[in-house]
Amino acid sequence: MITNKSKGFTIIELLVVIAIIAVLAAIVLVNVTSYINRGRNAAIKGNLSTILTNAAVYFDTNSSYSGFCGTANFTGPQAAITGAGGTAVCEVNTGNTAFCACSTMNVTTAEPTGTTFCIDSDGTKKQTTTACATECPTGAVALCV
Repeated sequence: MITNKSKGFTIIELLVVIAIIAVLAAIVLVNVTSYINRGRNAAIKGNLSTILTNAAVYFDTNSSYSGFCGTANFTGPQAAITGAGGTAVCEVNTGNTAFCACSTMNVTTAEPTGTTFCIDSDGTKKQTTTACATECPTGAVALCV
């Protein structure tokens, strides 16, 4: 009596295991990417809130928002927003009495494509699907629409 007691796995068994691992890895990757973008969006909102605080201090010191968008009060947080995947814009109205700042957001389930976050000198903080150019129009009242 001859018995064949080979040890190991067949190629089919190995392919099935690899396929299962690939499917699980894809599911994990999608979820991780979503969580990373949600974290980046939280950073964008936090940096815009910092801009709001910086603007209040700037206005108290200068009695005007003239030049605010070119100072480190805006450009510092703007760099952090860019690093988080956003695109921040800042506009001051013609009379230099109001400002508006807005940034694009990363795509998540809560923030679909085209979502922006806007702040202004009135203390408004709002998330919308309106483009930043519309939210903070050049030379206008410079408040979130």
